[in-house]
Amino acid sequence: MRQYAPADGTGSRVERVGDVVRQVGADRDWNGWTGVIWSDVDADTADAAIQAQVGYFTAEEREFEWKLYAHDRPHDLGARLEAAGFTPEPQETLMVAEAAELSTEVRLPEGVRLCQVTEPAELDLVTDVHEAAFGEPDTWLGDQLRAQLAESATSVVVVVAMAGEVPVSAARLELLPGTPFAGLWGGGTVPEWRGRGIYRALIAYRARIAAECGYRYLQVDASSESSPILRRLGFAALSTTTPYVYRP
Repeated sequence: MRQYAPADGTGSRVERVGDVVRQVGADRDWNGWTGVIWSDVDADTADAAIQAQVGYFTAEEREFEWKLYAHDRPHDLGARLEAAGFTPEPQETLMVAEAAELSTEVRLPEGVRLCQVTEPAELDLVTDVHEAAFGEPDTWLGDQLRAQLAESATSVVVVVAMAGEVPVSAARLELLPGTPFAGLWGGGTVPEWRGRGIYRALIAYRARIAAECGYRYLQVDASSESSPILRRLGFAALSTTTPYVYRP
């Protein structure tokens, strides 16, 4: 999944350079997640590979991320990244479940409904939730989703939970053709609506779509808040992943 990952937005590109697979967004201001997806380095080659990526992205004046999984080698790759000037962000848990084994019954609080986003203008609802739920401005998500919907509306499903006319939760499902995996991303609920089952409803809604489209597995990079819920729903933890960020 990582070694042969496709680009995740229009204008982004995936490059295979030596022992590293990286994604480069379309421009410095946004377009898409930028960083190292996968590497095949060892104790003898890791430092040179790290410096090569630092040199490349520094020349491009870009911040980038090295997405490190606990099973990546060498075992001290995280320490090597920190020594090279990267900053680790909060660890997430890589979790997987079989879509057919998950409940697809959508239970929502009274007055809340799920709406599937089909028009680019509706994506403002998603970015509003993102900013309220995660406490950070939308610097790329809205543009990425607009590009994905424009390029292939069948590869991404975006869902918003609405309480009346107010967006209170949002998430997306990414379908990867040619693989048995569908990815659950961006699940976030605004603070005042947490603990009411909306996150679980969004999981069930997307699991149903993934199973109907023939995908066997659902994959999540889960935060510490969502991983207990996912365990109760039937997801298994396979590994952990830590974003290491380099800011030139």
